[in-house]
Amino acid sequence: MTTTADPGRAGTAPVTAQVTGPAVVLRAAVRHSGTRCAALCLVSATATAAGLLLPAVLGRTLDLLLAHEPARRWILYSAGLVLLLALLDMAETVLDGTTNARATAWLRRRLTGHVLALGPRATARFGSGELVARLVGSAAQAGTAPAALAASVAALAGPAGGLVALGLIDPWLAAVLLAGAPVLALLLRAFARDSSACVARYQEVQGRIASALAEAVGGARTIRAAGTEDRETARVLRPLPELSREGHRMWRAQGRAAAQAVAVAPLLQLGVVAVAGLLLARHRLSVGEVLAASRYAVLATGVGVLVGQLAALVRARAAAGRLGEVLAEPAPCHGGRTLPPGPGRLELRGVTALRGGRAVLDSVDLTVPGGATLAVVGRSGSGKSLLAAVAGRLADPDAGEVLLDGVPLRELTHDDLRRAVGYAFDRPVLLGRTIEDALGLGVAAPSPARIRQAARTARADAFVRRLPGGYATAPAAAPRSGGETQRLGLARAFAHGGRLLVLDDALSSLDTVTEHHITAALTTDGTPATRLVVAHRAATAARADLVAWLEAGRVRAVGRHAELWRREEYRRVFADGAGEDSGAGETEPAGGTRS
Repeated sequence: MTTTADPGRAGTAPVTAQVTGPAVVLRAAVRHSGTRCAALCLVSATATAAGLLLPAVLGRTLDLLLAHEPARRWILYSAGLVLLLALLDMAETVLDGTTNARATAWLRRRLTGHVLALGPRATARFGSGELVARLVGSAAQAGTAPAALAASVAALAGPAGGLVALGLIDPWLAAVLLAGAPVLALLLRAFARDSSACVARYQEVQGRIASALAEAVGGARTIRAAGTEDRETARVLRPLPELSREGHRMWRAQGRAAAQAVAVAPLLQLGVVAVAGLLLARHRLSVGEVLAASRYAVLATGVGVLVGQLAALVRARAAAGRLGEVLAEPAPCHGGRTLPPGPGRLELRGVTALRGGRAVLDSVDLTVPGGATLAVVGRSGSGKSLLAAVAGRLADPDAGEVLLDGVPLRELTHDDLRRAVGYAFDRPVLLGRTIEDALGLGVAAPSPARIRQAARTARADAFVRRLPGGYATAPAAAPRSGGETQRLGLARAFAHGGRLLVLDDALSSLDTVTEHHITAALTTDGTPATRLVVAHRAATAARADLVAWLEAGRVRAVGRHAELWRREEYRRVFADGAGEDSGAGETEPAGGTRS
């Protein structure tokens, strides 16, 4: 793991870059499940050893019975080995399941933590549906790698042990088997090559279907209103034929390898048995040794087991590659500094932010005095929401830097930054078991009294108390309008205090009376000292201390609303309406839900 910064862009925030190819992800999963993986290897190896002993013991038992000699002890040996194999098989099944579950859980925790560390950039890069598909499906598939690897060791030990046992019975038997070994090796190599590409494409198509489904679920009301349910169903399921083709190719590759192995293996087994029969006729082998040789020939040509284990490893490797793509996205690093005492002075110095190769923010220089309220206005696409994201480090600029009370945000510790900056969005997501939990969500949970005071400030306390459980109501069981949801989001931001409060269009669904009360309350005690408000209404801008007018990613003017109102172009910003920014995707997950 290394920390890097773009040398060509002054002030670019450092990021954590990781080498996360499939092999790296699989090795990490195996290391995490090392103890269980070692135990599984031991159990599998013991089972293989017992399986290799059994033919020899059975052969010896048969020879003694045919010679009418005492064989009771060898019969007990045979029964003991069969019982041991049954017990080892049960232990192997339990260890296989727990190892898979442990590795899968670890991979999911790692992926989830990394996605949340990336923030909105993760959904912008992959899409929420694709991320869910990788978190659920790919992690589960990659989580089978440790157990599959341990089982593969045993699967290889069986043929190798069978070959050695044949050589101990008679070298000619091993020679017959070795004559066909290169053919079996070529079959396995061809199978691994053919199936790898099919598995990767199959999982990719699965991800596309998941992404389309997530989009459709997020836009269910729009689809219902438009009456396009059938059309959307067809769109979501459009990749199904491709998925079917790749699935058939995958299983055809495995079936072809198994069929070819079935064609070659019996010939080798017959060859071993034929040579053993000749040696028996020449009195060089006993009947029991012929029986043992026939069993060892089956073990030595057990390509079917190898094909199954190899297929599992191929699928796990392809899934690990999909996880590695997400984990390779660099996550922002945090520094070790804390904020000195200060009023919350916010500075943007030469901030440039690119999206899709276009400068959404272009060399922005802006200062918000401590304790002031700054309204950010501009037409759709001017960069308002991206500026709001950069101001509190929900997104990092490609150039320039952002300072709070003289300290660059990238140099602050994670907890100090999140304690200092509060956010409220236009469509807040309430996370928690209860409304009170949702309002207290943060690095440091505020007291119940502070939460209720914040709710009163946001004009949300009255309708929360009318809910069946009041503040103990589950968010999903709390019917509410868009404006009430926005008030809860504002209450969450107010409850945590801090030096800077960023309202990214967080007043858009409020009626004018409620908006008036809330904006008036922003200057009262208990609210952050400095406010940055993305505004679409002239009334909101009029109540701010200063207005920053954005146009095409640049600050066109900064001043009082009354002074700027004299310009026709400024008035036209509100007359035309200021919709969503092209930079809004940086502060909200795909699907349009900001949190």
